[in-house]
Amino acid sequence: MVLAAGAPAALAASPSPAPKAPATAPSQGQGAGAGTPSPQPTTAAGAAQDAAAVVGGERLGRTAVQVAPRSGAPELPAGLTGRSWLIADAATGEVLAARNPHLPLPPASTLKMLFADTVLPKFDRSAEHRVTLAELAELGPGSSLVGIKENLPYRVEDLWRGVFLASGNDAVHVLAHMNGGLARTVTQMQERAVALQARDTRVVSPDGYDQDGQVSSAYDLTLFARAGLRNADFRAYCSTRTARFPGGVDKTTGQRTAFDIANTDRLLGKYPGLIGVKNGYTTNAGATFTGAAERGGRTLLVTVMHPEQQSKVYDEAAALLDWGFAAAGKVEPVGRLVEDTAAGSGTGAGAGPGAADTSVTAGPAGSAEDPAADVLPQAIRQTDDPFGPAGWTAVALGGALALWAAGRVRARRRPQARTAEAAPVPAEFGTARFTTAPSPAPLRSPIPPIPPLPPFPPTVRAAVRSGSSALGGATAVGGRGRRRLARRARAFARTTVRSAGTRLASARARRPH
Repeated sequence: MVLAAGAPAALAASPSPAPKAPATAPSQGQGAGAGTPSPQPTTAAGAAQDAAAVVGGERLGRTAVQVAPRSGAPELPAGLTGRSWLIADAATGEVLAARNPHLPLPPASTLKMLFADTVLPKFDRSAEHRVTLAELAELGPGSSLVGIKENLPYRVEDLWRGVFLASGNDAVHVLAHMNGGLARTVTQMQERAVALQARDTRVVSPDGYDQDGQVSSAYDLTLFARAGLRNADFRAYCSTRTARFPGGVDKTTGQRTAFDIANTDRLLGKYPGLIGVKNGYTTNAGATFTGAAERGGRTLLVTVMHPEQQSKVYDEAAALLDWGFAAAGKVEPVGRLVEDTAAGSGTGAGAGPGAADTSVTAGPAGSAEDPAADVLPQAIRQTDDPFGPAGWTAVALGGALALWAAGRVRARRRPQARTAEAAPVPAEFGTARFTTAPSPAPLRSPIPPIPPLPPFPPTVRAAVRSGSSALGGATAVGGRGRRRLARRARAFARTTVRSAGTRLASARARRPH
């Protein structure tokens, strides 16, 4: 059965569907004569209907550990204390083993996977957003933060690093406001959960902060991870171990600072082949973790919720992954991860794990180890060009003046006849062309009078007088440097003209009459 995308409110108001029955009251239906009366019929037809309605298969609605070993299959790890857990093959969706995977529990920050799967495709990762104080005003007490400052610009990709690495609720709230607000984002997340058939999930806050009624399950969190990993940027962000994050503005230098952030996932970089995905912890939720690991061409997904001790969530997840890789092909699946019903919605539905989402407009988020390149906004970045636009303009102008003067000297010293029209002068020096009359007697004829040098074009004269706009503009060169450059240009022009006149006079004196 496919639920309508706009159904979250109806779901909350109407009786829960059949899949929730085993999760909220796991003891019912597990033993004969279980205590509390059930609203569902007790006939065989009614029981079959309940079993068929469990998302992923009937066995996933049971509370006991579910595994179906074949001959030679390894034993499940001993000492698993998670109230709910699941391990599945990401490619096929086969659930290899599970314990009470539909039990609704507080998800903590693992709910950020659903937030990212919902919002991440909507913004260009290179876009910048200036954070306002209002966007940081509704953070819950004790929230995990990456350290965003108001009234400063941040790139979208940096905000997502803050979400995945530092589990920053401040980064989530900024992105949610960019998406139209917290309420709109919560509604879209709930709709996305419905499309993924994650029916145990109720979203109240986009960051996973403890809220009354906010729950998810090991099964649903695994669906979120599987869907998210189909987006290339999601996969790159969740696998990033360290990055540089923009800080405030240094009052002394006026430059934007930056600092290091590290992924709070304790298995990342330690468990062989681990891709990500997200961990979480709150006082109410305890520890939660969803991870993905790749080995020998196989990718496994694991979720562990609420073990007896917080630190055990990583140990139990690693133990289940070890078992899953060893048990591949040696166990029968006990259920299946269902597919996204919103196929073609731009979220990568129907694509294999790891496939790039066609809605992603940029490449991967960068190296997991290298600092984030270009972390500073363009407005406060330092230029790598030591000359700048004005310097190069002045160099070009000086070179052009030198070439023009040298050409004039060579033209006057040549004894042979010229054609009626010489080579054109560059456009920036006007449209005048210089001609010389043919000489009837190259040796003893009188030397024709020297025509006056053509004036500089108005743009060059103005540049030499003011030393400003034609030389790069007042904003490109300081006032003192600009005046010095203008003086040098005028001296250069005068020296060139004098030198040309002196050489021509010497040439006349040496010629026989």
